[in-house]
Amino acid sequence: MRDSLQQARVLLRPQMRLFYLLGCVLALLAACGSPSQSSSSNSSTGSTATCDKSTGLTLYSAQGYDSDAAKAFQKQTGIAVKLVDDSTGNLLAKISAERNNPRWDVVWFDGNVTMQTLDDQNYLLKWTSPSASNYTALGTQNTPSDHAYYPTGVTAAGAIVYNKKHIPAAGLPKDWSDLTKPAFKNLLAENDPAYSGPAYPFIAGIAQSMKGEDQAKQFFQQLKSNGDKIFQTNDPTLNSVETGAREFAIIQDSAYYAAVKAGQPLGIIYPTSGVAALPSEIAVSAQSRHQACAKQFVNWVLSAQGQSVMTHHDPTDGDTYFIDIINGVTPVVTRQTDGINMITLDVPKWAGVETELKQWFHDNIVQ
Repeated sequence: MRDSLQQARVLLRPQMRLFYLLGCVLALLAACGSPSQSSSSNSSTGSTATCDKSTGLTLYSAQGYDSDAAKAFQKQTGIAVKLVDDSTGNLLAKISAERNNPRWDVVWFDGNVTMQTLDDQNYLLKWTSPSASNYTALGTQNTPSDHAYYPTGVTAAGAIVYNKKHIPAAGLPKDWSDLTKPAFKNLLAENDPAYSGPAYPFIAGIAQSMKGEDQAKQFFQQLKSNGDKIFQTNDPTLNSVETGAREFAIIQDSAYYAAVKAGQPLGIIYPTSGVAALPSEIAVSAQSRHQACAKQFVNWVLSAQGQSVMTHHDPTDGDTYFIDIINGVTPVVTRQTDGINMITLDVPKWAGVETELKQWFHDNIVQ
């Protein structure tokens, strides 16, 4: 779950090349020999083949707790796991480059919009995990109908963070529209969706809650006119509030909880009109040669046993602060879970316009 940890949908190093490579990666996923539709369809809960434990599976992941999970799964089951840990963008580039000879069996990163793109291009296996019965209502809401990928936890793509020691005379906003008022001029910072993974789902959530792209574009233009400052990712955006350069920041909420754990005197506001849910997602390759092992890993991640490993991850890592969506899980870290109006995105819709909306944001808000 990388943002400052480089969690953008098409985040490729070096950073100054990222925006231009966005179109290239999406084009590769869309047009360059994606797997056939027939290879992606499998409605069974298991594979006819058995899992060769010594061969195991290859996991492509951008999650902070992926190493903990891989080691625990291997220890508990005896199934070997080869972990390739990288940014989401780099993993997408690898998946595209390997389209004719995929080397991955399972992929795991933040963002259902991004995962939907892989699904649309037939990279993912459609199958029913028996562990899906473990979901809470929030987990079920964020599971696609074709079961090509499964949520493993949820955070808010964007919430308003402030420094408790620098509350401005204007007071605290209650909803997104408050940030456009003159009293909040030159007080806000947010992330650039060309670099920040959670930024685009946040934009999509604004558009969905405001009933349209045009309304969302007007909102962001109003923010710009009111002095909104754009930083690349969560870290510099949050730092602007910590240092007092800005009074409010729109960031992924898990980054806030990690900063508070580190001792920062911050507060958080979940706007009343809603915040976009940002699920972490896991999926099996439609062309995996080790589907039986891959499915076992996904089933384990969606169990209370697998989730326990994730919740016991490093409390200074923002990835640990997800809202659990599996019944029977007891969180170790503390975060707000109640009183949040969580918006479940219309994923196919926003996946279809992502490139256009990001380009518009760059041309009209960042520039």
